[in-house]
Amino acid sequence: MHYAWVITFTAALVVLFAHGFGRMSYSVILPFMKDHLSLTYTQVGLIATGNFIGYLLFTTFGGFLAARFGPRKVVSVSLLVTGLSLFLTGFSNSFSFAFVTRLITGAGNGGCFVPMMSLPAAWFVARKRGLAMGIVNIGVCMGLVLSGLLLPYCINYFGPEGWRYAWYLMGAGVFICSFVCYGLLRNNPHEKGLRMYGEGGGEQSPPQVITLFAAFRRVMGESEVWKLGCVYFMFGFSYMIYLTFFVAYLTKEIGMNPAEAGRIFAIIGIVAIFGGLLWGAVSDVIGRRYACVSIYLVLAFSYALPGFFRGPVVSYLSATMFGIAFSVPVLMAAAAGDAVGGQLAPAALGVITLIFAIAQIFGPFVGGSIKDATGTFTYAFMLCAAIALVGALCSLLLKKGASERP
Repeated sequence: MHYAWVITFTAALVVLFAHGFGRMSYSVILPFMKDHLSLTYTQVGLIATGNFIGYLLFTTFGGFLAARFGPRKVVSVSLLVTGLSLFLTGFSNSFSFAFVTRLITGAGNGGCFVPMMSLPAAWFVARKRGLAMGIVNIGVCMGLVLSGLLLPYCINYFGPEGWRYAWYLMGAGVFICSFVCYGLLRNNPHEKGLRMYGEGGGEQSPPQVITLFAAFRRVMGESEVWKLGCVYFMFGFSYMIYLTFFVAYLTKEIGMNPAEAGRIFAIIGIVAIFGGLLWGAVSDVIGRRYACVSIYLVLAFSYALPGFFRGPVVSYLSATMFGIAFSVPVLMAAAAGDAVGGQLAPAALGVITLIFAIAQIFGPFVGGSIKDATGTFTYAFMLCAAIALVGALCSLLLKKGASERP
């Protein structure tokens, strides 16, 4: 087996720890944390925003550092920060403390997620890259599954302050497993004396050493990077409103019990496992442009369902459709590598993820404010559907194929 596949599955594990536990778990813990700390929906939205501010501060810088020094070092330090901050979140006794700890978690998440989602670009040729990105995205999906299935039971087991123990356990697990990931990761095939997976014969040459300034100039001058950023913005704004408040919508607005709401949340992750693999492979064949258009149309449908209808069946269907379409990061990571090449892929993905993170900062705050102003999440979900349709139109500006720039 080519070591590229070891890298791919290790990257999926890193994304599970950093993104699945570091970000997605908050949606499940949110209702319990809100009640115990007597927070408003605007405040819980701002706590989520704090996570994205940290993500925003480090995502671009971390991407350029990974392009210069390699993902292995950047990711290892970031994982340690993520584990420690998750553990400290369990000590929250006020809005301000929770905001700060989630901000630090966001910084660690940004340092892990961008290099890991772009690492397959250094190990796989362009025509094999989409599938590899889909496998890495399994880490995010498994984070949704484990959060939805295990965290409600953990919280109930430990009583009124069970949400604190959920943070403790996740933080300790991420901190310990970060050392395993460090032992398995490598920056490029040259470190193992190998070629890229799918590459033909010929003389093997080591990757260039590139300065931060040169990386910045080459990435920022690529027009395709800015088009990808525009497409990614629409996903960041809409999906974070939906994902942040969906469990609260199920439990507080339509009266569903937390265990069933957790199962619906887990469905998103289960379906997304296959959705990421599907869309990654499909984009290798039909191109990133048409794959993105199709995904955004499915997203718009998933957002519109709870916006116009209510009930358990509609909620299950909405979660399923959202899981199928929860693959935009897969396509963005693959397209970033297509645009600038494998070595600069972390930097390019860092730039478009910066735009993505800006959208996420405003999303939860806007969604929480709409809920507080109207008393319902209906209008917030309708706004998500409209934004997704705009994302489909923006996707038409992308390149058709997946040919990598030399």
